[in-house]
Amino acid sequence: MHEGKIDVIYIDPPYNTGNKDFVYNDKFVDSEDDYRHSKWLSFMDRRLRIARRLLSDRGVIFISIDDNEQAQLKLLCDEVFGHGQFLGLISRATGTTTGQDTGSLGKSCDYMLAYSNKGNYQLDGIPLSEKDLERYSLTDDKGNFSILQLRRTGGEDRREDRPTMFFPIIAPDGSEVYPYGPTGYESRWRVGPQKVSQMRKDNLLYFKKDKNNEWKVYYKFYSDNKTKRASNLWLELDGNKKAQIELKNVLGEKKFETPKPIQLIKRILELTNSTKSIILDFFAGSGTTLHATMQLNAEDGGHRQCILVTNNENGICENVTYERNKRVIQGYTTPKGDKVPGLTANTLRYYKTDFISRDRTQRNMHALVEAATDMLCIKEDLYEEQTHFGQYKTHPKVLRYFALGNKRMLVLYRDEYTEEVAAEIGRIHLPQGEKIKVYIFSPSRYAYDDMFEDVAEKVELVALPAAIYDAYKKVLPKRREKPLELQTDYNEANEEGGEQ
Repeated sequence: MHEGKIDVIYIDPPYNTGNKDFVYNDKFVDSEDDYRHSKWLSFMDRRLRIARRLLSDRGVIFISIDDNEQAQLKLLCDEVFGHGQFLGLISRATGTTTGQDTGSLGKSCDYMLAYSNKGNYQLDGIPLSEKDLERYSLTDDKGNFSILQLRRTGGEDRREDRPTMFFPIIAPDGSEVYPYGPTGYESRWRVGPQKVSQMRKDNLLYFKKDKNNEWKVYYKFYSDNKTKRASNLWLELDGNKKAQIELKNVLGEKKFETPKPIQLIKRILELTNSTKSIILDFFAGSGTTLHATMQLNAEDGGHRQCILVTNNENGICENVTYERNKRVIQGYTTPKGDKVPGLTANTLRYYKTDFISRDRTQRNMHALVEAATDMLCIKEDLYEEQTHFGQYKTHPKVLRYFALGNKRMLVLYRDEYTEEVAAEIGRIHLPQGEKIKVYIFSPSRYAYDDMFEDVAEKVELVALPAAIYDAYKKVLPKRREKPLELQTDYNEANEEGGEQ
């Protein structure tokens, strides 16, 4: 469903500390297990290979880890994603130092590995901090700005390196200013005469005298919309203690030991700077990734979407992950009595996975199509189910209909009613250019185009995703159910908002 569509993946997997922090094949893997590294790598390998399939061509993944498996994880990721896709190893200050007073070094940081999926991926710059903005202390009619020397410094800074960039610039008093190095050697400007002329027209040149009363030339750069390149050393972000406080403020009590700070996830999303990203976290933990996504959307007007996945061990999904983000949307009161308004522009949907038997029974088929319909709703981002489709009452074993605004989706489970459904579509009035997406569960791949030929302008027939169709075929009973009657009630349909 989401293969090739995820823009950003962030995961915080078990660190394999040896303290029974992760389960593999229903057994705890502890420090006494001689194969704990290989078991952990096997555990991660399967998940990372799926993750790569889910990433878009422009997708990127960030993986939190600590000393226990950092080296092994780097080698594994080189194999899965390719060494050439390695974007960097980020060291993050956790805010506290763990360990004994003596012995080995205490731990004050953990790490994040960053990999792109394909191509020459470029991380974006991050917003300037308050300390960064202190540099922009000068002001003109365009705003706050800082200055940088126009003379080239560092390597290749001599006249012979770029002879055409050794020329005079006229100072405010009419004198000529040449680029000379600190020891008096002939240097060069960063740009040529034409560029300097344009900078003068744009009022981007800045002149000031040094201690020897000689003119120096600088160029202006403004703070507006300015970003900076992110370092691989993150010292300034909130630490783990702040993350605990953030979670406790929402839930009212401590329910999870190792949440990540909201600020960390926001930094990752800033680096991937798309306001319409689809984000995935399949080690969801306390749900920080979704919380951060919603908060960043509120701050910059973005429309990012976030998917969380967790195994609900010890009820974590219901009691922490889901509950946290439900309260973030609705609003909550902290233990100190402070009221925090909800991020009400968001919606939260909860899906619980389960195994469906492969036995070819009607019961299993109905369970499968119900779950599959939930997946189609996710695919189409359409969840508002209607009780009627035209004159027909919807039925969970016959058809279901979803509509909101200009989006419509009909899911038909009994293909013998295709002709009746097509006729009903012909009677329904739709605004010009709008269509109903129609999915049909059928034993065959038959497209049914001919049955909808007369209403083709109102219908977009969509094939079931291959994974859904294949599962449906495997569980489909050999005997078909007895015919069901499509119930009609025009009056009730009108009363309940059914389309005519």
